[in-house]
Amino acid sequence: MRWIYISPHLDDAVLSAGGLIYEQVHAGLDVEIWTFMCGFPSTEDLSPFAQLLHHQWGIASAAEVVGARREEDRNAAKIVGAKTVYFDFLDCIYRRGGNGDWLYSQIFVPPHADDKDLPAQIAESISARLNPADQLVCQLGLGSHVDHILVRRAVDLLKVPVLFDVDIPYLFNSPEELSLKTAGMIENNHKITETGLKRWQDAISAYQSQISSLFDSQDAMREQIKSYWAEKGGLRLWANE
Repeated sequence: MRWIYISPHLDDAVLSAGGLIYEQVHAGLDVEIWTFMCGFPSTEDLSPFAQLLHHQWGIASAAEVVGARREEDRNAAKIVGAKTVYFDFLDCIYRRGGNGDWLYSQIFVPPHADDKDLPAQIAESISARLNPADQLVCQLGLGSHVDHILVRRAVDLLKVPVLFDVDIPYLFNSPEELSLKTAGMIENNHKITETGLKRWQDAISAYQSQISSLFDSQDAMREQIKSYWAEKGGLRLWANE
């Protein structure tokens, strides 16, 4: 049996469940993080939106961004002990429509019509590697990041048992969405030790290019993760009834 964490981007699984991943690996479980929107764009053309984000991250080219972020992810996964698997779907900031236009100039928007086939493609990629005993963990889609929504739709197409975790940091920004997204679901708390909490925080710190976009500071990140952990002494996962 493998625990497979479905991660839209190169940080989402660790952000949302790094402490639990550490505890599971420490207990001898086989844990993998499958990241989907981490492919290398075929050209170095960038939309104005992508150029702005690249400037914030301090990296110029798309190839360098993806390469650097994969390296950050490998470092983070090593801290919590998980294996990494990378797929070649493009991040929304790099995707173009059939007419060549950029699909997204912001990320908290409904999926574009030109992405209608993307969930089925992602679902097919998951199915091709999935074993019958595997346990999938997917994010709920808090905050409505377009890539999170598309990946959630892909997992819903699989018709297999799935556990759901929260989208961090979007939970902190939109806490009112949690009850809506988990209505009718069964909640289970998973304990995380203080060591697991520290590994979780340290693993998030490995995403050096992303911290300033996700949190006010490293210290703020550590405090928010600790506060979430302290609510239950761990983190919650949800399952459909």
